[in-house]
Amino acid sequence: MDLELRHLKVVTAIAEAGSLTRAAIGLGLAQPALSAQLKRMERALGGELFVRGPRGVRPTELGELVLERARVLVPAVAELQEEARRFGRKRAAGQGQPARYRLGGTHGPLLGGLVDRLASACPGASVTTYTSWSTRELAGLLAEGRIDFVLTGVCGRSRPPSGGGGAALVWREVAVDPVFVMLPEGHVCAAREEVPLAELADACWTNVPGDGCFAQCFAAACARAGFTPEAVYETDTASCVHLVQVGRAVGLCRATFPPTPGLVTRALRGSPLMWRHVLGWHPDSPAARTAEAILAHTRAVHTRAAELSPSYARWRRGHRAAL
Repeated sequence: MDLELRHLKVVTAIAEAGSLTRAAIGLGLAQPALSAQLKRMERALGGELFVRGPRGVRPTELGELVLERARVLVPAVAELQEEARRFGRKRAAGQGQPARYRLGGTHGPLLGGLVDRLASACPGASVTTYTSWSTRELAGLLAEGRIDFVLTGVCGRSRPPSGGGGAALVWREVAVDPVFVMLPEGHVCAAREEVPLAELADACWTNVPGDGCFAQCFAAACARAGFTPEAVYETDTASCVHLVQVGRAVGLCRATFPPTPGLVTRALRGSPLMWRHVLGWHPDSPAARTAEAILAHTRAVHTRAAELSPSYARWRRGHRAAL
């Protein structure tokens, strides 16, 4: 693992909080996720950065060395980013908005659809993408000016991340969808339009990773249905699809998931889980001038994706009052 600026921010946050639990709360992370991230950093740096004790944590000698450098580097990079943003705003004001769109997003068909739509609407534009399972990482890149827009999603009514360092990002809702379930074509529930979550109590599950609260919300929904998932395989989309196709697991997916051979997607009865698609940008970036147009394109992409999913199109016709 290569050390990045965000890792130095994590080390600084832990030192200032004096506790992994308090640092996790401040960073908006689950404490186990922060502990795992710290262990990866310690392996990369060759030793422990903090000593754990009954009253919290304190830096080791190596930790003090890292903190000393971090206290110089983090403010210096923040200052450089702000200067670069000011330079970009002056350049945009003098030359007009450059035809460049740097898009960040979590993996999924909506990002690909947005790239295609922008390439068609702006033939001369440069469109580049950066994908990550971490919405927090994407928000950080947005705050640093390294990407222009982020297309991602959050569970239910959860708030998207701030971007860190006091960055006031703008987030606008694109659409809200129920979470569907992927089933093998031969599954006993595949012929039904809506599947009660309780009827999948004996199944193994598969889902893509993420750093939001979706895993906890899924566990809570299962608990309300009266069971604990036997196993949850967190892996990439292609592997999730394969596990469902071969009957090894059933999968959670966005309602806009495209038709795929060997499996069907179905609504969970009562919509116990919801997914909110959001588009984010930095209000002071040159790209902010095009934000409303990008938002309109993104909403059009979602509408088209919903139309191309037969199961979701049927669900929407029967649940117009809920939309």
